[in-house]
Amino acid sequence: MSHPFETLTPDLVLDAVESIGFLSDARVMALNSYENRVYQVGIEDAEPLIAKFYRPGRWTNEAILEEHQFTAELAECEVPVVAPLIHNGATLFEHQGFRFTLFPRRGGRAPEPGNLDQLYRLGQLLGRLHAVGATRPFAHREALGVQNFGHDSLNTLLKGNFVPRSLLPAYESVARDLLKRVEEIYKVTPHQNIRMHGDCHPGNMMCRDEMFHIVDLDDCRMGPAVQDLWMMLAGDRQECLSQLSELMDGYSEFHDFDPRELALIEPLRALRLMHYSAWLARRWDDPAFPRSFSWFGSERYWGDQVLALREQLAALNEEPLKLF
Repeated sequence: MSHPFETLTPDLVLDAVESIGFLSDARVMALNSYENRVYQVGIEDAEPLIAKFYRPGRWTNEAILEEHQFTAELAECEVPVVAPLIHNGATLFEHQGFRFTLFPRRGGRAPEPGNLDQLYRLGQLLGRLHAVGATRPFAHREALGVQNFGHDSLNTLLKGNFVPRSLLPAYESVARDLLKRVEEIYKVTPHQNIRMHGDCHPGNMMCRDEMFHIVDLDDCRMGPAVQDLWMMLAGDRQECLSQLSELMDGYSEFHDFDPRELALIEPLRALRLMHYSAWLARRWDDPAFPRSFSWFGSERYWGDQVLALREQLAALNEEPLKLF
């Protein structure tokens, strides 16, 4: 059975953009994206636009528009973010069964790992993002939790027979031990869920003309603020402590942070590890995934996953990072 994205041809992409009134120059270039499909589309006598076609069945229209509204709130508060274009009063459009949104083209480069000056500025940007995010909750987008990112991920992998039989007992055992420990830490760690980016890796914090801006809020959801902070850190424990100090110095200029949430860094890392494998499994019917992730399902991959989860279980029993 074919996947819907197989019908998303370059001609359809151009037709979709022109269906709402733009005149293309017939140039279309696919950009690096798997969850959705993203293209740069040339426009006659104007800058190219970025067209994002949403994966069918993933988000409801209400959830997509809630992302757009959050982005608009950030832009209104002068938080540098790449916001959807508003055309004839709308940001979400439909063409031949595909929902899509247009964005201005905004390039840039990712932060340098461990750069303390950049981490201070990234902290300022994330503090501004969370100051807006904390003003009200999402109504249509799920929260990040142990059930959906942890237990549901494990169930997806076990029911889909993705783990090789030879490694299944080891993977299931360490995964269940890991989730039990994650639940224990969650229960004793005070935290508040706010609207956050949700997938705040360095590639989504781009620098252009010495200014950082936020891109791709497709995974925005409710969750603890620290989820948007821990992926900015790199290196050994001592390096992470100095980086965290710079990050939080910038962050605290714009939003309060409860340092007790730092105890959730390793649990959140554990959930991300499991969720990533489950994400690949859930998307395996999309032909782009077997082509790009051919190693998924191999014994080597799952052997590495067993080792990674064991190491993560050990990390959960170490002392959490603390602010100086």
